[in-house]
Amino acid sequence: MAETPAPSAPPAAPSSGPSAPAAPAPKKAAAPRAPKPARPATPAVARPAKPAPSVKPAPPKPAPAAPSGTVIDVSGLILGRAASVIAQRLLKGEHIVIVNAERSVVTGNRANVLSFYTANRARGSVRSGPHFPRYPDRIFRRTVRGMLPHLKTRGKEALDRLDVYIGVPANLTGAPRQSIDVAKARPSLRPPLTLEEITRLLGARL
Repeated sequence: MAETPAPSAPPAAPSSGPSAPAAPAPKKAAAPRAPKPARPATPAVARPAKPAPSVKPAPPKPAPAAPSGTVIDVSGLILGRAASVIAQRLLKGEHIVIVNAERSVVTGNRANVLSFYTANRARGSVRSGPHFPRYPDRIFRRTVRGMLPHLKTRGKEALDRLDVYIGVPANLTGAPRQSIDVAKARPSLRPPLTLEEITRLLGARL
């Protein structure tokens, strides 16, 4: 007896709804990177220490040379008389060095002397002058200049041959000194004013 064939399955009914999206394919996991081989540590090389810079000792300063000329000590000499004699010698071509300018004296009534220098100092303006000095060496030099034709060439050259110092500089300590006899102040009951006292009242810091 012949076998009857089995009935075939009915076809699937088409679905009426929208088709569901396909699920994304899973990403492949990144392969782990192999670690970089560590660099071998280089041994520290000790650098040679820099030699300290050699400091050369400063050469000794040469002692100032004594100026060539006649050294005159004006201690106790009247300012005006000494300046007149010095001006005459300068015009003859002599080079003169004055020391102890602050010890020269100014004779006369003390009040009149102080008022004279105070008025000269206060005269004029700060900008335009005239600027009267307040230090002994500059006052002495200005007094000598007033007795020279300083606006002429021979007067300027004569004034250039004059050096005035307060006290005695180190390079003139052992130099022979002269004085001016005709300019010495006479002894009196009240000693005259010195340039040091006058300039201190004018504001000089000695």
